[in-house]
Amino acid sequence: MAVSLTVNGRERMLDIDSDTPLLWVIRDELGLKGTKFGCGMGLCGACTVHLNGHPVRSCSTPVELADGGDVKTIEGLSQDGNLHPLQKAWVEHGVPQCGYCQSGQIMSAAHLLQHNDAPSRDDIVAALSGNLCRCGTYSRIVAAVESVVGDDAARPDREEA
Repeated sequence: MAVSLTVNGRERMLDIDSDTPLLWVIRDELGLKGTKFGCGMGLCGACTVHLNGHPVRSCSTPVELADGGDVKTIEGLSQDGNLHPLQKAWVEHGVPQCGYCQSGQIMSAAHLLQHNDAPSRDDIVAALSGNLCRCGTYSRIVAAVESVVGDDAARPDREEA
């Protein structure tokens, strides 16, 4: 099947089986290794990317559902070679231990900040509740997100209500 995707602002044409998970298209066909395989069932959140502005589990999203769509991966968050404020906050708060879940956590947090100017702690916890961290750094994850609330640079694609 011929598939057209815009990935991190770059249009891509692929000839691939329609049921291939978007994760494997991103990692194997496009060489973007920041999105991780965790459980393969869409339960852990390690593979979270944005599809048409919404977080999806790329391990369980067939590429045919993304055809013609806009995909943003962790690599697409940084702008002009500068880390996204969430990526900076992750480092400043010492969030990563093994780091495996971090791209999915950041992508979920980025979606929250795109749609909520002032999320509460409860909002943050709820938005990230589908992303599992085997190392248990949840308190640092929440603190990192809280530290960028109100930072307009954390919402470059902000959708006005």
